[in-house]
Amino acid sequence: MQSTRDQLNPILNSKPKLLAIISLLVSILAVPIIIPHIEHLSMFYHILLHIVSVIIAIFLGVTSFLAYYRNGGLRLLFMTGGFFLLVAIEFLYLFHTSSNIQDILVPIVDVELSHIILLVMLTLFGIGVLKVNK
Repeated sequence: MQSTRDQLNPILNSKPKLLAIISLLVSILAVPIIIPHIEHLSMFYHILLHIVSVIIAIFLGVTSFLAYYRNGGLRLLFMTGGFFLLVAIEFLYLFHTSSNIQDILVPIVDVELSHIILLVMLTLFGIGVLKVNK
């Protein structure tokens, strides 16, 4: 009997299969978000844009995590963190676009949460790219 890890290896090692599965799962989960806006084409396209961004962000996050899991290294860890923050910000933008929610403000500094997440994400990417291996 194969373990779960052995069953997942062909999927995790094949980037096209991984992208297809992530796309399918996110698309299925996005149906309730899309349905209320199906008749308003510009809103539909805007939401579709964010759904595609979520799919790409999740794919890049999972791919970078698998690379970190295989190889280790602090640079990959920072890049993985940056990609997962990209996933968070894309979900935030998707829900902001599809719902009538207001921007989330951080009260101490009176700045939108999305801006803070973007700053931290860019910082992690910068550290991951500029870090010198010794």
